[in-house]
Amino acid sequence: MRRAFICPTKYVQGENEILNLGYFVKTFGETALLIAHPDDVNRVKEKLDATCEKHNIKFVESGFTGECSRQEVARLQEVAKTNNCACTIGLGGGKAIDTAKCVAEGEALIIVPTIAATDAPTSHSAVLYTPDGAFDDYAYFKQSPSVVMIDTTVIANAPTRFLVSGIGDALSTYFETRATAASYSNVNAGLPCGYREGLCGPAKGTLTAMALAKLCYETLLADGLKAKKACDCNMVTQALENIVEANILLSGLGFESGGLAGAHAIHDGLTILEGTHKYFHGEKVAFGTICQLVLENAPEEELYTVIDFLCEIGLPVCLSDIGVDTITEELVEVAKKACIPEESIYSMPFPIDVEAVAAAIITADAIGKSYKEARAL
Repeated sequence: MRRAFICPTKYVQGENEILNLGYFVKTFGETALLIAHPDDVNRVKEKLDATCEKHNIKFVESGFTGECSRQEVARLQEVAKTNNCACTIGLGGGKAIDTAKCVAEGEALIIVPTIAATDAPTSHSAVLYTPDGAFDDYAYFKQSPSVVMIDTTVIANAPTRFLVSGIGDALSTYFETRATAASYSNVNAGLPCGYREGLCGPAKGTLTAMALAKLCYETLLADGLKAKKACDCNMVTQALENIVEANILLSGLGFESGGLAGAHAIHDGLTILEGTHKYFHGEKVAFGTICQLVLENAPEEELYTVIDFLCEIGLPVCLSDIGVDTITEELVEVAKKACIPEESIYSMPFPIDVEAVAAAIITADAIGKSYKEARAL
């Protein structure tokens, strides 16, 4: 049985870490293409200027338009070539990070997230969109980023909702990895850029990925609430450092080398409901995790431990928490989308059908709503 594990070459995290960005640029050369939204550049401009001066390097501004499209990638690759850029930096949120991955194509890539809302920074994959923001395709590269750099001072000064959303995304990691392992399903770590051309076969997860996923869950339960309160105060504490690591590194390695399953598939289904559109990815995944636990008939103690934690930290536990006030026939469409052939729902270790998924969503909603009401008394 073929197994695979993938990870960045280096992960570094700490207060004011962006001041060291020039050091890592210097390992590749003296000029770096900086892909970032202007607002994110302005948030850290003093640090960027300081690291340029200290390490005698230069950032080439990219004029990033905000959308990870094939056209934007091609334009930026030409900018990098014209300016002889030795490496590519993706700084900011998901679109800037994914664009940098596509421009770099697995070579000399530095990722600098300014929020801890998802686990995408460590991965070797990206999502492409059309210029007007519609989904286009997934892209996989031969390796993960060369450097993932996290400035926890920047994370602590971002809105707390981003950190909490990242916790919701990370919370699913252990349960989806567990399901993927039980079903012997394939994981993303086995997908190099040539996978579709048949250059390399699929792979299963590793014991290492399972251990990291379990540690991710344990860390969230231990430090999630404390980290939220620290972020509310814009303070970096040990708890916040631990949760940033869980949200980005532990969850990132866990999802890519351990696998996705029901929670993310149900999230994808929920996106067809207009009411959910104003909610973050991790907020919807949090409710999807409850749905997965109901779907697999998880032990009651485990289910209510998860729901209690979500209530405590302010993440969704029922459909009304993600903008869906009434249950309609649309939920069948949600379940159908969650069950399309290419979805991760089939990593669950038992047969899946639309009716069972719809039943799990409706039941999870009832359980979460009832628990939330009882907790408020």
